[in-house]
Amino acid sequence: MGARGIRDAIFGAIGTAAVSTVGDYLWANVLPHHRPLYGLAHGTLLFLTVGGCLGAAARKPVIGAAGGAAIGFAAAGGFYLLQPFIGYSGLFVMFVGLWVALGLLNGRVLQPGGPIGGVFVRSVLAAIGSGLAFYAISGIWFPFRPHGWDYAIHFTYWTVAYLPGFAALLVRMSSAATVAEPSRSAGL
Repeated sequence: MGARGIRDAIFGAIGTAAVSTVGDYLWANVLPHHRPLYGLAHGTLLFLTVGGCLGAAARKPVIGAAGGAAIGFAAAGGFYLLQPFIGYSGLFVMFVGLWVALGLLNGRVLQPGGPIGGVFVRSVLAAIGSGLAFYAISGIWFPFRPHGWDYAIHFTYWTVAYLPGFAALLVRMSSAATVAEPSRSAGL
């Protein structure tokens, strides 16, 4: 496995977890609830961070940040469209969808060159891994006692939730696993 990809995945998860934790604090203590404008801004800024991290790994941070911001805005908007029909489950649907979109951004714009099938597989793995991790940590807001929340725990949980997505998109398997051809002697 590529050490650089592992490092980039860890830094991406930690950086995004920090932004998510600040977002949790702001949602709980500062921002009015149930205002789509704040949700759209939150999704845009949060995934600007994710896109920036993916872009930094490809040495294209501005393009990554812009793409991530657009994906985050679209996902937040999608949540507000779905929410009246499926409730907060729309959050999980959009979280999975945005990781697929981030995978396509990464594999077609930021780090192009691989076959579309491989890009799609990485995108789906990112979506499944981070989607399951997000579902596993989603109880961090309940019971709703924002002044009693341990934000260090929120940061740790967010890191766990983002790491599978970043790892699926950034960690490359080494090609050193090729089998060497045995040498042939003239007498054999």
